Amino acid sequence: MIIDTHIHLDDNRYKDDLEDVINRAKEGGVERFIIPGADANTLEYAVEIAEKYSDVYFAIGIHPYDLDGFDEKIFEQYVGHKKCVAVGECGLDYYRLDGTNEEKDLEKEKQKEIFIKQINIAKKYKKPLIIHIRDASQDSKKILLEENAGEVGGVLHCFNADEQLLSLSKEGFYFGIGGVVTFKNAKKLVNVLPKIPTEKLLVETDGPYLTPTPHRGERNEPIYTNFIVDKISEILKIELFEVKKITTQNALKLFFN
Repeated sequence: MIIDTHIHLDDNRYKDDLEDVINRAKEGGVERFIIPGADANTLEYAVEIAEKYSDVYFAIGIHPYDLDGFDEKIFEQYVGHKKCVAVGECGLDYYRLDGTNEEKDLEKEKQKEIFIKQINIAKKYKKPLIIHIRDASQDSKKILLEENAGEVGGVLHCFNADEQLLSLSKEGFYFGIGGVVTFKNAKKLVNVLPKIPTEKLLVETDGPYLTPTPHRGERNEPIYTNFIVDKISEILKIELFEVKKITTQNALKLFFN
C-alpha cells in the first residue's frame, strides 16, 4: 500500500482522464490520495473529487503564491468537512520575489502573516499542516516553533533538502519525499534522506509537477510513487515492502489518526 500525500488531482491536466489516473494508481498499489489546498479557485472541485472517490481526501490551504485568495470564511466553511484531513499547503516561498528590496520585504511579511493565520486555523481545528518551504528555511522554522505548530504537526512538503529543518522531526513534523529523489542532480536530497528518521518519512508526487525518472517531461501521476519508493529503498538499503509499510503507517498516523 502507498499513500500519495500530495497530489493536485484538482489540476486541469487531470480533468479529461481523472478516473483513469486514479484507477491506474490503485492497480499500482496506491490506495489513498490527498489533494493539497493551494488555490481557492479550485477548492470546490477538490471537494467534489473527494466526495466522489472514497479514497481521495483534501486539505484546505493557500499557497504563498496565491495569498490574495486567502479568506478565513472559506476555511471555516470547509475545514470541518469529513474528507478534510489537513490545512495547507501553506508556508513561505522567497524564490520568485520581485521588485525593490522594500517590496520584497513587504511580500515576505505578507507571506508570514498568512502562514501564521493558517497555522492558527490548524491548531483551532486540530488538523495537521502541509507546509511549503522554498528558500525560506530560517523564517519558516522560526514561525513553526514560535507558533507552537508542533501541537498539530504536519509535513514539510517542499523543503529544499535543508538540513537545518531536520530537527523539526522532534517537533511532530514529517518530510515528504517526491520525484526529485530520482533525479540525477538530486545529490543534496540523496545525502539528507538517510538523516531523516524513517518514522518521519512520507511519499508524495506533487503531480502534475516534478515527475520522477524515467518519466521526466511527462505529466506526473500518483502511480509514479512506485519509482519514488523504489529509490528510497535503494538509498536507505531497506526492503521495498518495508518502505511502503513504514511510509503508509506514517501517513495514517499523521492524517488519519
